[in-house]
Amino acid sequence: MKILEWIAIGALLLVLALGSLFLRRWLLARPGTIELYLRLSTLIEGRGWAPGFARLAGDQLRWYRMFSFAVRPRRVLSRRTLTVESRRPPTGSERFSLPEDWVILRCTSHHAPVELAMAPGTLTGFLSWIEASPPGTVSLYSFPPSAE
Repeated sequence: MKILEWIAIGALLLVLALGSLFLRRWLLARPGTIELYLRLSTLIEGRGWAPGFARLAGDQLRWYRMFSFAVRPRRVLSRRTLTVESRRPPTGSERFSLPEDWVILRCTSHHAPVELAMAPGTLTGFLSWIEASPPGTVSLYSFPPSAE
């Protein structure tokens, strides 16, 4: 009987853990949330991409990992310090970890490089958000249009 109790407790904990992940994902997937991959590591070329969700809250982009128990965002990027340097399609091994039609943006935030990957429709909204900075601030949207 002891073994069945432990199996039941383990199954209940597994169901609760999975339920909390899906509840968190459902809460983050409400309107106003975008799917966005963030490159967490640049040590190996084409690797280090993590799927997640981002919410645009005022002057901040708050990025949450897709599969995480954390309540707080993993990264917060400020519109005031975010500079878009270039954009490109996924290349090499990135084609296996990112959707084919997505766009990769190389940005700078607080003088540190940041790479974001997003769908073309999301890119339009993201660039509009960067350009629509409040009065008195400078938009740092600075890359040439792609040759598509």
